[in-house]
Amino acid sequence: MKSFDEDPNVAVITTKHVLEKASPILFVFHYEDGSWQFSGPETELLDEDYRVVSLEEIIQLDPTVLEVADLPYEGEAQRESANSQWTVKSQSTFG
Repeated sequence: MKSFDEDPNVAVITTKHVLEKASPILFVFHYEDGSWQFSGPETELLDEDYRVVSLEEIIQLDPTVLEVADLPYEGEAQRESANSQWTVKSQSTFG
């Protein structure tokens, strides 16, 4: 099974919708600086909708994110639903 190179306690960005289990993780972004973002289908988010949590918390919330743990810098992964396969892009192309 894949694993993240980052420490499980590293801070990552997500949304309140994901944390409250109102939305599944459908988008994963691995930024050039090594940071990660995990978000749902919401497109119009306010600053107050974002949350900073540990990578470990995200993995516990949705272990399928381990499938994209080797996403390169500036890479993105997307899926249609929590039960769908991830589609991986090596450069930011979704949007």
